[in-house]
Amino acid sequence: MLSLLSFLAFTGLVAFIAYKKTHNAHLTESSEGYFLGGRSLTGVYIGGSMLLMNMSTEHLVGLNGLSFRTGFIVMAWEVMAALTIVLFAMYFLPKYLKLGISSIPEYLERRFDKQTLTITSILFLAMYVVSLLPIVLYTGALALESLFQVSNVFHVDKTTALWFMVWGVGLLGTIYAVFGGIKAIAVADTVNGVGLITGGLTVTCFSLAYVGDGNIWGGLVEVFQSHPDKFNSIGSSDSLVPFSTLFTGLIISNMFFWCTNQSIVQKALGAKNLAEGQKGVLLCAFFKLVVPSIIILPGIIAYHIFNGQIDNPDNAYPNLVHLVLPEMLVGFFAAVVVGAVFSTFSGGLNSSVTLFTVNIYKKSLKPDATEAQTVKLGKYLGLGLAFVAMGVAPLVANAPDGLFYLIQQLQGIFNAPILSVVLVGLLTKRVPAIAAKLGLVFGMSAYILFNFVIKIDLHFFHLLGILFVLNVVFMLIIGHFYPQEAYEDVYTEQVDIKPWNMGKPVATLVCLASVSMYVFLAENKPDWVQTVYYIVATVALVYIFGSIGKALINAPKKVPEAS
Repeated sequence: MLSLLSFLAFTGLVAFIAYKKTHNAHLTESSEGYFLGGRSLTGVYIGGSMLLMNMSTEHLVGLNGLSFRTGFIVMAWEVMAALTIVLFAMYFLPKYLKLGISSIPEYLERRFDKQTLTITSILFLAMYVVSLLPIVLYTGALALESLFQVSNVFHVDKTTALWFMVWGVGLLGTIYAVFGGIKAIAVADTVNGVGLITGGLTVTCFSLAYVGDGNIWGGLVEVFQSHPDKFNSIGSSDSLVPFSTLFTGLIISNMFFWCTNQSIVQKALGAKNLAEGQKGVLLCAFFKLVVPSIIILPGIIAYHIFNGQIDNPDNAYPNLVHLVLPEMLVGFFAAVVVGAVFSTFSGGLNSSVTLFTVNIYKKSLKPDATEAQTVKLGKYLGLGLAFVAMGVAPLVANAPDGLFYLIQQLQGIFNAPILSVVLVGLLTKRVPAIAAKLGLVFGMSAYILFNFVIKIDLHFFHLLGILFVLNVVFMLIIGHFYPQEAYEDVYTEQVDIKPWNMGKPVATLVCLASVSMYVFLAENKPDWVQTVYYIVATVALVYIFGSIGKALINAPKKVPEAS
């Protein structure tokens, strides 16, 4: 009963705050309000929403399942993410806000043509429906089944219980996405984000205390000393995610997700100005360095507690939560899990609706559609996509290498082709539209052929990296022989694009922290690596503190009012 009460209390609190913050017709009846929050989002909402849009149950369940199998090497997704988020904040976001776009395909239309916009919009839609929304719902249902034992409560088999929870959580997320718009999602994400970080750290602390008989530090020492190989940041050559993939497909996957993925980028596109956008994005980068303690370390603790004996590693985290948390906190954490699920689910739905209504419906099908018609169609489309995702979700069970790994493989179909086209568009002026369209088709077809049909003996991240380079070279060759008239960006002046004055030192600090995690956790590293690290770290810290001091000195002084 206590767990149910705490679940209902936190879920109700989130809904109440989201309603109070977004009870404004402009934010749900106009297309800019519905899709971009009226371009009024501040840094805290942007950072919280980006983090929770990314960090859902496919991380809590899936990534902890991978760390149960392989150890800390899987932190590559999080640490490399922090670096690519910095890249987004300092390079991509200023360009996007300068153009005043509402979606990535909209930029590609300006840079290339309408057909490129249509193709990329369809690819994004397919990616969300195939590889994101169903898996997010299924992992959420899996976690809730373990936490609440829903099948036992209702006296049904586990499959029926999973279907029930998929539809329950899916409908809740649909309400936020379809009837609240992006600002309702961003506000709910921020509150849930606080809950997720708090609840996740609580699970880790209780787990370590369980191992150490009440002593958290003692528990960590015991887990580390019992399984030192699990904490090696570079793993081994036969790891599920070899260290070498960081420099090939893994960085490509991360760049796509954090710099060009519509469901993530859309949160920052709603910023009231560039400075607030950079604050929010860099706040998200900072938290990405904290979350390994929530979505990786518990998997290793579970490996220690259960002696590596679990029928399915994706059950490791839910079983751990159920074992170590008191009843009242189980309910609170279940509410956080539900919030994480419908955050990612509703964010993906809103982005899907944006892609179709703004980029296909308004551009090609009905250019004269009114604001009300556009938003109304978006709501109907959101409902339709939600029902499709809820119907497909339970069918993704029993992925052979884990659910998180399955997501990464499926998204490889889309991420390298889209990222290569966006980068070529940003970095060149004369590559023509035909190169972009052929690049999208070639990149997607080649990945499907070599990874799923022929199944060549090469890690899919290495394949992704090779195909990305080939795609870029392919487009540049076409641009060389068939150049178009030079393209020039136009500043739309929709938002102020003056950068945050603390952006560069904070970005440097995040990069230094990311590298430090790898250096300190790596086993058998050469002495020269340690020496180079200390030199670079010293220079970086001097720059960071010097920049902060300069900013404080040059800060405008408040003039006292005359009495």
